Amino acid sequence: MLGGINNTLFLTSLSGFVVVAFLALMLRWAFSNNKSLIEAPKNMGTQDQYGLLQVADSPKNHIEGEIVRQKLLAVGIKATLTQTKDGPKILVFEKDLKIAKATLNS
Repeated sequence: MLGGINNTLFLTSLSGFVVVAFLALMLRWAFSNNKSLIEAPKNMGTQDQYGLLQVADSPKNHIEGEIVRQKLLAVGIKATLTQTKDGPKILVFEKDLKIAKATLNS
């Protein structure tokens, strides 16, 4: 006799809080991203592990690579500067490879 004469109302309201708490825990678990606060180290690959991207240029360092990338972007070619096991590389899509090499040679 916790709630007076009739305990049904008391137990119903108490069970509602339990259900909401359970759903909150389930939703928190289901939608958590499980990301650590420490960033995982980046994996470097070889120049042939980048799928549709092909090597357009091999600059000596990242400063020269960024200059080359900006030059390609000014022409309208999407380019990516990445660090591979062989050093920095400028990667472009295969359809833009000939245009990128011609632009860089000029």
